[in-house]
Amino acid sequence: MSFFFRMASRLRPSTPEEVVRSIKDSFLALNTRTHTKALEEVEKNIASLRLLISGDGEVEPNQEQVLQITIEICKEDIISLFVQNLPSLGWTYIENHLELLDFLVGCYKNLDIALNCGNMLRECIKYPTLAKYILESGSFELFFEYVELPNFDIASDALNTFKDLLTKHEAVVAEFLGSHYDQFFELYSRLLLSTNYVTRRQAIKFLSEFLLEAPNSQIMKRYIVEVRFLNIMIKLLKDSSKNIRICAFHVFKVFVANPNKPHCIIEALLENRRELLKLLHNLPTSKGDDELDEEKDLIIQQIQKLA
Repeated sequence: MSFFFRMASRLRPSTPEEVVRSIKDSFLALNTRTHTKALEEVEKNIASLRLLISGDGEVEPNQEQVLQITIEICKEDIISLFVQNLPSLGWTYIENHLELLDFLVGCYKNLDIALNCGNMLRECIKYPTLAKYILESGSFELFFEYVELPNFDIASDALNTFKDLLTKHEAVVAEFLGSHYDQFFELYSRLLLSTNYVTRRQAIKFLSEFLLEAPNSQIMKRYIVEVRFLNIMIKLLKDSSKNIRICAFHVFKVFVANPNKPHCIIEALLENRRELLKLLHNLPTSKGDDELDEEKDLIIQQIQKLA
């Protein structure tokens, strides 16, 4: 049993109401008492909360208690207090209690506190060590579910957090995608092929921006030699949405423009050449968008020259 749980066990937490009330009181005391002492109180109370919610590894948590805790957290506005006091706690506090990040990610499932928790997560993600933890934890995969939640506000907030995780720290992201490449893009491909229009549009828009950023050039070079991803772009070029088709083109063009196209990519382009030329000729452009028109013409010429 970890130190965190050993300490919490000694505290023998009381009722959910008392635990949540103690957390609130200790947060409020951060500005009125000796900072070190106040932080110790916060830590003890959060340890009690964690024990009630997650158990101790030997005894499973009581689901009725978990529900009551959730109700009390909302009632006492604990999430708001946590957000307000995050600067006081400091990133080193979170770094020493990384399980709090998993807890915050899981809160996207709770309609009442999801947006507050999203704000907290984005504050945490500003620090590379915390972003690295989330990316490499099992919690990260939950974002592929959250961005498709039926509640638009929560899904959009989860997408913002997801984007921050993949854009705030270049070295951390490069290391993560280098070791989790297949797993990540398998999950991401599901978003690109989602039956939900908003999900498809947001997924292809972010991908078209992400792959073309200079720090992600190695990931882009790896992505554009795989036929499975080319086929997804071809499918998206047929989408009923103008915006999706244009974003898909910006990824598709890199497959075609790659001077070192592998044979499998050339074969796929030749096999679909007639259809691709038709799709590209019909690609909608805005009046005055000369750059897109020029790129489209260049890609059409390259496909025509394939042999």
